[in-house]
Amino acid sequence: MRKIISLLKLTRPINVLIAMLSVFVAALISGTLSPWVAVLLACLSAGLITAAANSINDYYDIAIDRINKPQRPLAAGRISPRAALGSALGLYAAGIALASAISPQMLAVAALFSLLTWRYSAHLKRTALWGNFAVSLSTAAAFIYGAMAVGRPGAGIFPALFAFFFHFGREIIKDMEDVAGDRQFAAHTFPVRYGTGPAIILVWVNFVVLVGLTLLPYFTGVYGKTYFLILLLGVYPLIGYVLFSIRRDSPPQHLNRLSNLLKADMLVGLLAIYWG
Repeated sequence: MRKIISLLKLTRPINVLIAMLSVFVAALISGTLSPWVAVLLACLSAGLITAAANSINDYYDIAIDRINKPQRPLAAGRISPRAALGSALGLYAAGIALASAISPQMLAVAALFSLLTWRYSAHLKRTALWGNFAVSLSTAAAFIYGAMAVGRPGAGIFPALFAFFFHFGREIIKDMEDVAGDRQFAAHTFPVRYGTGPAIILVWVNFVVLVGLTLLPYFTGVYGKTYFLILLLGVYPLIGYVLFSIRRDSPPQHLNRLSNLLKADMLVGLLAIYWG
């Protein structure tokens, strides 16, 4: 039982939930949940692939996590690397299989992003910006995926853009949090390569661009007043707090808290899109 719980924690259930909600919201704002079976399969498929991606990420990061995040199941020794790898492979296979039951196009997208997330964990994560780009693109694709499930991929474009920039900024903050372990294991992330000062500037630029982009659908009439009010009262204040709270000497615990706040803010953003 403890092993099962550890394998579940390895998947990062909150991230899995966000991926599934992203797919569902994308289908919903497309104007239909029909065919509902396709929407359900798309949500489950995205959740399984996200769970697999998180599991394989910890598999490749076990040495670094022993320094940066020793509480993670693999780093703490609660499960073996072999069990984590087997779980990831099974989850990937299940996610791709469900996508194949929807359409060949969904199968292609699921397979492509399964390969991308594996490549991210195996190599891209340890490079400056390419890893951040890959994971942000993967999370943004959930919205296109959901819209594709109901045959309206264009409806997922705005939410996908928002998700990309939201995740990109958060990923840079997570890299700042992990500098100690990344530097020790020669991971050339942006903060390791260029320093925390430039990383903070990049985070600021990213979120300023994001705020500008989120205003576009309101002023062009794509989303309404409810969307704007939720952004104004829920999304923007948290972004502002995070930006003004980052310092060059911020300890990892503080950066982790800011990263988690942004994760919560993503859910508020989903509500804005849903009610908008």
